[in-house]
Amino acid sequence: MDLSNLLQLGASAILHNSDQATNGLDSNELVSALSGLLGGGGGNLNLGAILSKMQQSGLGDIAASWLGNGANAPISPGAVTDLIGSDKIADFASRFGLSEESAKNAIASALPEMVDKASPNGSLLEGLIGSIGGLGGLSNMVNKFF
Repeated sequence: MDLSNLLQLGASAILHNSDQATNGLDSNELVSALSGLLGGGGGNLNLGAILSKMQQSGLGDIAASWLGNGANAPISPGAVTDLIGSDKIADFASRFGLSEESAKNAIASALPEMVDKASPNGSLLEGLIGSIGGLGGLSNMVNKFF
């Protein structure tokens, strides 16, 4: 699944979660906000860094459920703050006129879906290589640097 589709999936999870405050938000704005919130710069998602932080924070079982083939375990809004940072949560909330609690709930609904779909067979690397056109696409991308 390519990065654009992952961001759309995250936006859809937010739009369809149980929090009425997020149900009417603009999908394109959500995609942009998620890209900035979860990005590693240059328009790329940095889901690996989030998973690493989860492991370090004692949330490895939750991360493993997202990477595995079974049901995705939920993440608490408080854990989202620990992973993303309160400043980024506040910026996200402000951008959409949400309470910080609604912003945390929104992100908590998007993250499991995005990581799950970015990790076919439990591997983020496989999913990300697939999103740039397989190994040939990876080779082309590397060649651009030389």
